[in-house]
Amino acid sequence: MPGSASRRTVLAAALAAAAGTSATAPAAASERGAAPGPVPEPAPAPTPETVANRFWSTYTDWRSGDAEGTRAVAGPRPGLVLDTPLGRTDHTDPHTGTTSAWEYARWTSPVHVPAVPATEAIASWNARTPAGTWIQVELSGTYSDGTDTPWFVMGRWASGDTDIRRTSVDDQTDGRSSVWTDTFAVDDPASGLRLAAYRLRLTLHRRPGTTLTPTVWRVGAMASDVPDRFTVPASAPGLARELTVPRYSQNTHVGQYPEYDNGGEAWCSPTSSQMIVEYWGRRPSAGDLAWVNPDYADPQVCHAARHTYDHQYQGCGNWPFNAAYAASYPGLNAVVTRLRSLTDLETLIRAGIPAITSQSFRKEELTGAGYGTSGHLMTVIGFTADGDVIANDPASPDNEAVRRVYLRREWENIWLRTKRYNASGKVVSGTGGVCYLYFPDRPTPAQRKALRAVGVL
Repeated sequence: MPGSASRRTVLAAALAAAAGTSATAPAAASERGAAPGPVPEPAPAPTPETVANRFWSTYTDWRSGDAEGTRAVAGPRPGLVLDTPLGRTDHTDPHTGTTSAWEYARWTSPVHVPAVPATEAIASWNARTPAGTWIQVELSGTYSDGTDTPWFVMGRWASGDTDIRRTSVDDQTDGRSSVWTDTFAVDDPASGLRLAAYRLRLTLHRRPGTTLTPTVWRVGAMASDVPDRFTVPASAPGLARELTVPRYSQNTHVGQYPEYDNGGEAWCSPTSSQMIVEYWGRRPSAGDLAWVNPDYADPQVCHAARHTYDHQYQGCGNWPFNAAYAASYPGLNAVVTRLRSLTDLETLIRAGIPAITSQSFRKEELTGAGYGTSGHLMTVIGFTADGDVIANDPASPDNEAVRRVYLRREWENIWLRTKRYNASGKVVSGTGGVCYLYFPDRPTPAQRKALRAVGVL
């Protein structure tokens, strides 16, 4: 989302002010791959643990925790479904004013103690929500001083938009932590307070009197405590490889669909998501795209924007909503996480897995970009022989211009740092390595090994 301040940025500024600092929030989001051949793998360098992921996705996982009207289903892709409703509830959609009755059931995960006591946590989920169903995802935890958080809503989600309006929930705080769109964050990390343990809760909803059900295949969270840093240590190049990923420009959609944030710079996240969805051989059907103006090029990008749009955030940059969109396609998993280094990205590219990364920078900090941004998503598809980053950057004038090569050292720093100076000389925040990973439900052995190496499986 080059050149614009996002609502995520504004929210983070408020959080930073409450903590007595000057910072912004993490940046907003603005061909099928062949099976990878063997590529020699370098010995990994030891890295301090700053990120810990936990995802529930197996039949054993779904049979754990506390089920209230839900049932685990086995099969090639185990999941959780609504079995016997726990009760009925009336839900008033804040974006339409419509009140509707819903049957619901709940599942609460076991308490998880992450290896990294966290200053931030981001939940993500993979689910199918037929018309007449939707889900709510919540997080509750225990602080390092032994006190508990309330239940925070991390998202109300449906793949469509006819039953509820997909939404985050603002103004959630207990005076010690807050939820900023999609991110749980300790208000004052310098105090030493950390999230020491957490649970996730799923509430599955359906129209009363029906047998409809959402199916949830994966839910989890990335917990992190990335130290404040303006620069990161340089990594040594370890791979030369480029994946063949479709190229789409967000800028060919400027002014399209104002109800989904008007295209252009606001669509970096769904445009990037669509590139990787199609890399894995999936795409919306002709019927799915029938609503798009036939005069518009690349209608699937419009489709991705509509189906990632967060009606509270008023944009398409909600990180978990993008992951959930990608995972709505058959056989795809998707998570939001943080990576520790370009070496982690090389590990993924080696196995044939591209990544969507979030970064912010001034124009002069990234040679060849031609713009500065308070938050932008792009797709990393490979590395040159010199170790420079090959990216499909949707902030390009047209599809042909999307492939870019960025200098390794510059790109590494703008992605992994947590502090930076903006054009006014003010200290603001960086994303600290946030990325989306989309990958097959049945990864190859090489892909499984790579995902385990970066802490996702």
